[in-house]
Amino acid sequence: MATPIFSSSLTQLLWFARIVEAGSFAEAARRAGTTTSAVSKALSRFESQHGVRLLHRTTHALSLTGEGERMLMLARGLLEEVNQVENALSGIESEGAAGRVRISVPSSFGRACIMPALPAFLAAHPEISLEMHFSDAMVDLASGGFDFVIRSGALEAWPGHSARKLFSFPWVACATPDYLRQHGEPCTPFDLSSHSQIGFWNLNKGRADAWRFNSPDDGKAVRWEPASRYLFDDGQAAWQMVRAGCGIGWAPSWLGASDFASGAVVEILKAWRTERVNMWVLRLERRLTPRRTQTVIDFLTALLASYESLV
Repeated sequence: MATPIFSSSLTQLLWFARIVEAGSFAEAARRAGTTTSAVSKALSRFESQHGVRLLHRTTHALSLTGEGERMLMLARGLLEEVNQVENALSGIESEGAAGRVRISVPSSFGRACIMPALPAFLAAHPEISLEMHFSDAMVDLASGGFDFVIRSGALEAWPGHSARKLFSFPWVACATPDYLRQHGEPCTPFDLSSHSQIGFWNLNKGRADAWRFNSPDDGKAVRWEPASRYLFDDGQAAWQMVRAGCGIGWAPSWLGASDFASGAVVEILKAWRTERVNMWVLRLERRLTPRRTQTVIDFLTALLASYESLV
């Protein structure tokens, strides 16, 4: 088929127009970010392939041959059409970069991990409008009109979605150093019964969350139902009680990242930890990603990378 040769000829003809427009091989190469040799070879291949000479070359100047004058009019028309296509593509890309991004994030996670950095990001990207819904429930991305959602855990509950891992984290039992000095530190989950326990009421499940551990001796799972002295249906409220030294809590490590880093809260029963849990960005499969959506995803990926190494 002649298509590859024809396509190559068109590319070389564009180089011819750019050389004439720039006034020299060197300037045409500089504008295109390539080498003078590459530009010269492109024109030479066209001339050799078609048995014509388009330019007279001297040390100090270029001049058009008769064939070159005839071809230049066609080459300039071709170059103008290429420029129009590039401008149209640039406009499409700009449109994709601006507009509304609609997302759903877990309530406590969004408030604790995303909101502190969000104003600066949006100030740097005034072209993006953001609609953020705080929910721990399953959502339908299609009917809800969400560009993506952030959720943790196994992916079996999300068929038909593409997933991108943000980070992994452990659930940890924790308390303040002052609380542990006053009440002692439990050695096993079974010692928790003598402590004030701060629980979380899971609105989606309609009950308080059990605390989960793995035995360091045989790896068997241990499910602890806390007899919560204090019970909250808001993760941040429960964390504030832990941070105030009111008892022992069980929480995802990201919820108290700054407190763990400062030592205001410390982990206990570390040997009894369960496996880490993944936090995901979930999108509908086979859906194109506009630039504005990708910009938000990239921001979150960079923002949350450090959470991989918490406690």
